[in-house]
Amino acid sequence: MEIIKPRTLSGFMELLPDKQLRFEKMAQILRQTYSAYGFAPLDTPIIEDARILLAKGGGETEKQIYRFQKGDSDLALRFDLTVPLAKYVALHYNELAFPFRRFQIGKVYRGERAQRGRFREFYQADIDIIGDGKLDILNEAEIPAIIYKVFRGFGLRRFQIRVNNRKVLNGFYAMEGLSAQSGEIMRTVDKLDKIGPEKVGRILIDDCGLTQAQADSILAFIAIRGTNAQVLAALEGYAGRSELFDQGLAELKAVTANLAAFGVPEENFALDLTIARGLDYYTGTVYETMLLDHPEIGSVCSGGRYDNLAGYYIDKPLPGVGISIGLTRLFYVLDEQGLLNPDLPSAPADALVLPMTQDPGPAIALAETLRGAGLRVQLYGEQKKFKQKMAYADKLGVPFAVLLGEDEIADGVCSVKDMGSGQQIKLTPQAAAEHIRAALTAGECPVILEA
Repeated sequence: MEIIKPRTLSGFMELLPDKQLRFEKMAQILRQTYSAYGFAPLDTPIIEDARILLAKGGGETEKQIYRFQKGDSDLALRFDLTVPLAKYVALHYNELAFPFRRFQIGKVYRGERAQRGRFREFYQADIDIIGDGKLDILNEAEIPAIIYKVFRGFGLRRFQIRVNNRKVLNGFYAMEGLSAQSGEIMRTVDKLDKIGPEKVGRILIDDCGLTQAQADSILAFIAIRGTNAQVLAALEGYAGRSELFDQGLAELKAVTANLAAFGVPEENFALDLTIARGLDYYTGTVYETMLLDHPEIGSVCSGGRYDNLAGYYIDKPLPGVGISIGLTRLFYVLDEQGLLNPDLPSAPADALVLPMTQDPGPAIALAETLRGAGLRVQLYGEQKKFKQKMAYADKLGVPFAVLLGEDEIADGVCSVKDMGSGQQIKLTPQAAAEHIRAALTAGECPVILEA
């Protein structure tokens, strides 16, 4: 039989067990945080009818989508979690309670060129709040609070949620007589951090057809900086000239005013008029989240408000607000930057039970007792020498080895060895469970090192 050389396809990520456990820890923090805010878990099929996924049609989406035929069916792999959500809400509209709040962590597929930190198969972690006809601005204020809790849960402090409002931008461009070019202008301004104001100004003139005065006015507007209160005060100077601008300004004020109540410190939240999110999809508040000490990573969490989620599938206005975290990419860049905490427990078990007798019965009972106390426990069943058993425990990285020999069985105890310190004590099974659980709780640490 010919041996086929194993390989992983370019653009697909496989992790060794220790890193996979770190990845799962990040996903666990996301699930716990999203659930704490009343979001229901949702899972949609990876494969969908291609006509549903391509309802918007054309463009980069159609080029990147994995599409195939199965019999007479035209099928495709989902390329994000938002379009499947739109289909889901339209399909189950009469069964859902609105506002509908869902979170989803799942794989998506894009047939783009694989690059450093960019994958063809990757996990996204999304939350969305969908309204029926209307959706209160309070929801747009709650989103930054959820982002804040997620990244604090990861162990980060030096991050900033940057917020803007598309109505403010569109209203400003309307004042300048540039409504027709607003989409192109926003996509250009979105490149400001990468190419700088001078090149942005050049593109606005050469490619977008603006005058020097118009380009200067835009650059002056997006350069407004300061505390959130100072930015709002500066925006007041533009008020009264566009109804759309005034509406966007009122929404920015509402979002900012509610942040303190949600527990978001101002150092983690900033109004930033350069944030546009290049998609025309967004219509109100928009968000991007940056790691302040690693701006080269770019936005690690983005999203915003949109007016109609499911217009291609149902004749009802379903406005929403949501965010998405590219979890695979975030994990990759954090690992590459050395920001994953090496002290985070990455063993598949809290304890490894090592039988020292021929009869496995007592060791099985001990393992079940420890599991019943809420511990993750592996039972070692191989007939190997003691030294080999301990070498396995050490390589696995388990924090505790629990030994059970004839003497321990006779005395109704087990020997609990701390694999880090080397200390070993004899305890009853119940006391051993409490001892291990207390040690694990005391040693809890964040998944990400503070940048």
